[in-house]
Amino acid sequence: MYVAITCCIMTCSISKGFVTYHGSMECEINVKCEIANCDETEFKFKANEIFKEINKWFHSILLMLNYNKTYFLQFLTKTDNEINMQVSFGNRKIATAQSLKILGLTIYTTLTWRHHIGELTSRMNKACYAIRSIKPFVSLDVLKSTYFSYAHSIISYGIIFSGNSSYSDDIFKIQKRIIRIIMNSSRNASCQQLFKDLNILAIQSHFIYSILLFVTKHKDQFLSNSQLHKINTRQTSDLYVPATNLTVYQKGIYYSGNKIYHHLPTGIRNLSDDKNKFKLALKRYLLHNSFYRLEEYFNT
Repeated sequence: MYVAITCCIMTCSISKGFVTYHGSMECEINVKCEIANCDETEFKFKANEIFKEINKWFHSILLMLNYNKTYFLQFLTKTDNEINMQVSFGNRKIATAQSLKILGLTIYTTLTWRHHIGELTSRMNKACYAIRSIKPFVSLDVLKSTYFSYAHSIISYGIIFSGNSSYSDDIFKIQKRIIRIIMNSSRNASCQQLFKDLNILAIQSHFIYSILLFVTKHKDQFLSNSQLHKINTRQTSDLYVPATNLTVYQKGIYYSGNKIYHHLPTGIRNLSDDKNKFKLALKRYLLHNSFYRLEEYFNT
């Protein structure tokens, strides 16, 4: 188990009490410490060392760490018990949190996305109401534009993290409601053909699309079979799918990205070096199939 604290901050100026980032120079601090099997005293010592490095870096760019807005968050599986531990630096105690919002993503201690999707559900309901309200007065093209500027942006942001969660069905139900409103369909009408007619991806198809774009863009972060063994097989160039039984890991980007990429049709996978052709072929494939579930994709 590792603790990694990474801060990437551009050159900055302070305006009205807020930090505004600008410019072209990027600085980074990356501190890692192994905490496997260490006791509370050792953990606190290592945490203290991390805070020293962070403070040193902040001072180098004439900034200070705000301890009132610094939190300690334990990542646990559902079967783990939370460790009662107080983290501090000097005489300052660091508050313990159950969840944190970072760059618009609500991260919970057990790495479930229920709280984050709960917030998205509220925003999607507002988008649904807005589209329903303007529908009698605007054209289909305007409704589509409103969908992409309002609802689609909510669905898309952070979907590679939360899209594989069972709670994303709540977003999917609202997405289908919006699609039926746009196409003036009945409440119980099937949306699969409607998604195709509107050239819109269902949320699970959009998750597949987004995570495959991420994998192809960051292939250097994924292991291939050829890096693990030298045996020349038909799967030598495929990405390595690690064996794991932990559900939270299986739903993560690394495992699900590997698995989804592995099941991608060979013809589309061979286009991955050409970004534009790959995106076009992938979207056409996903629109044609309009997957509602990952299982449908894996069974195709």
